[in-house]
Amino acid sequence: MSTKPNEYEDTDDMLPEYDFSGRVGVRGKYYQSLREGYTIKVRQTDGTTVVQQVVHPEGTVTLDPDVREFFPNAETVNATLRALIQLIPTSKG
Repeated sequence: MSTKPNEYEDTDDMLPEYDFSGRVGVRGKYYQSLREGYTIKVRQTDGTTVVQQVVHPEGTVTLDPDVREFFPNAETVNATLRALIQLIPTSKG
């Protein structure tokens, strides 16, 4: 058994082989397309390809990360929305 420490264990720095110079990342580039659904293709060892279309079920609501901090699950979202619904005036015509 080796007692040599992992040379990358105590560092948060990028390794030299990770050269991102000249490349510009675009924040949220695939955000909308992921919300609309996406396709997964898995190539099997026998040469076949399995294709699966992933779509969100109807009624799915995706919370932005800043909102998700306050509403970590469906129960808290529903409870809050029900409380807000009680505040909405109903018109009796």
